[in-house]
Amino acid sequence: MHLKRDGARLRNLDMQFPILGLHHVTATVDDAQADVDFSVDALGLRLVKKTVNFDNHGVYHFYYGDEQGKPGTIWTTFPYKGRGVPLGTKGAGQVTVTSFSVPAGSLDSWKSRFRERGLTVTDAPPRFGEESIVVTDPSGLAIELIANNQDRRTPWKTSGIDNASAVRGIHSVTLTIRDPAPTVALMQDLLGFEVVNDMDGRLRVAVNGDEPGKRIDIVHSLDAGAARNGVGTVHHVAMAITDADEQLRLREELVRRGMQVTPVMDRQYFKSIYFREPGGVLFEVATMQPGFAVDEPVAELGRGLKLPPWEEPNRSEIEAVLPKISV
Repeated sequence: MHLKRDGARLRNLDMQFPILGLHHVTATVDDAQADVDFSVDALGLRLVKKTVNFDNHGVYHFYYGDEQGKPGTIWTTFPYKGRGVPLGTKGAGQVTVTSFSVPAGSLDSWKSRFRERGLTVTDAPPRFGEESIVVTDPSGLAIELIANNQDRRTPWKTSGIDNASAVRGIHSVTLTIRDPAPTVALMQDLLGFEVVNDMDGRLRVAVNGDEPGKRIDIVHSLDAGAARNGVGTVHHVAMAITDADEQLRLREELVRRGMQVTPVMDRQYFKSIYFREPGGVLFEVATMQPGFAVDEPVAELGRGLKLPPWEEPNRSEIEAVLPKISV
């Protein structure tokens, strides 16, 4: 199925909202230490915040990214080992692949790095003029590295990975859905995305420019099996919006269209709303501010356990049940 490019459609620009690009991607994982080792040691990301799941304070919430954890570089995880969460199933209505952006020519060094750590890595079929590899993380997540020469973002500097190879941030995510038309219509008409490329069974949309950190791929098949959330699956993808006022305006429009959308939720480092797009994927729209330096200096990001104010009275209890980790 090929959908018309955005430029061929009449659109109500007054109803669009200033989505700037991707904000973060959040997944459910298994063991906390294995997750830190993969994200920090294997991928070379910085642990920028160590906090707890605001809905379950006995579970960590890790945020990884660049030096400051800028929106568009952030990968976040909930490690649920020992909490009775079953393995998930990747399928329709879910983000099935999370892709990171790396420099062109670096994939061979990444293959060697992953294999030295006992990880399974394979070449992905070329698409849209980009080469990529897929590595399976310890929880079974599909993590892709896409090589390109478009990304101008400054990477986090860490030992063992030189600047010519280091991850620049999120490149894109891949949604798996059965019928792409309603999803694309919502993303074009309301969120400002445009169809920038397509091929059989896959299309790519982008917002605020066709470049890494602003893209979403949509894989579609009427025969795609249903997803089930759980360990080893992505929970949601978040998009960045300019500020809280625009976020409220978007929420009002979603409600006006009859969509189920959460109230604005204070996540300490940004404010969020959540809703499911027509294909079933959970979308979050998050503000750019205040950022991760609101409760610790940039130089010390990720070192201490940071709790929201309402959980501080429970710090001793929380620390007693969280597993010990080292970075």
